[in-house]
Amino acid sequence: MKPRARLGRWLRGAGLALTALLLAASLPGWQALAWTAQVPAEGVGQAASVVAPAAASAPVLAGDASLVQTLDLDWHDERRQRAVPVRLYWPAQAAVGQAVPLVLFSHGIGGSRRGYSYLGAYWASQGLAALHVQHVGSDRSLWSGNPLQLIGRLQGAAQEDEALNRVQDVRFALEQLLASAYGPLVRRDAIIAAGHSYGANTTLLLAGAQVQRQGQVLDLAEPRLRAAIVISAPPFYGEADPQRILAGVRIPTLHVTATEDVIRIPGYYSPASDRLQVFEATGGPSKALAVFKGGSHSIFTDRSGTGGVELNPRVKAATCELTLAFVHEVLEGDARELQAWPQRHAALLNRFQPASPP
Repeated sequence: MKPRARLGRWLRGAGLALTALLLAASLPGWQALAWTAQVPAEGVGQAASVVAPAAASAPVLAGDASLVQTLDLDWHDERRQRAVPVRLYWPAQAAVGQAVPLVLFSHGIGGSRRGYSYLGAYWASQGLAALHVQHVGSDRSLWSGNPLQLIGRLQGAAQEDEALNRVQDVRFALEQLLASAYGPLVRRDAIIAAGHSYGANTTLLLAGAQVQRQGQVLDLAEPRLRAAIVISAPPFYGEADPQRILAGVRIPTLHVTATEDVIRIPGYYSPASDRLQVFEATGGPSKALAVFKGGSHSIFTDRSGTGGVELNPRVKAATCELTLAFVHEVLEGDARELQAWPQRHAALLNRFQPASPP
């Protein structure tokens, strides 16, 4: 098989796997509360709006909106002629002039910058900035238009060019933020990538996963990243050996999934074991794994009912705590939170593997 065809095949396979989410990413249950005010975007970018912090579940933020500032920005990459909308969650309690860590978040297929608000709001409430990037070639606009053409739109969003554009979206958004008025307030040594589903694949490419194109190794790694948070990553199809792709990952990773993290669509099935296969194949200095009992593939989105009405908010809250503990271990060398986490959430867990070399 030709290298380009092989690249296209596994990128399409990973993207098409995500169509099982359907409305999971496009109908978030925890949308931002409904007020916006136009404000000057001095040193920030194009027209921006301040948005009331996203409403999260009680176990996550306890309704304290004063801890988070949320800003929507509409950027445009002139080189690629592509819009790159983002939502920035900023820690309101950060001291004046204090630089903070940054999480770059990539959504799943059919999502938007408004999705995964429970994560962005939680991270900001705990002192981290979070930049949620919207990928216009695979965002919520897929759900608009003729329903009979939906499958075609989803297939288009899973093509090689879009998968590669997603990586460039994240890199462009990082450059824009660092060049803005917020730039001096971002710790350059504390930048983390994170993503769910299709966004998890984007994250792995940024973390060092390598593919071939036209006979050449295509290295999309972002050298400024310290670590990656990989939630429900589909496998890279079209390759018999996933380790050949994922061995190139060169930073610590945290993998999060669930025993019912299953993708089912007509003609396609991806068991939860595929998420574990991605974990096992991933390289890097260290990697950790958390597997929740039950759940679903979309339990990690903003949807409030999927995976079980009672289980859903508990998994979200535990995921928030886990990701923060992982960041603290990577950035500060403090493993106490991460070591205590599995005992605190033992009732929810099927498996936990602490950070260790591959």
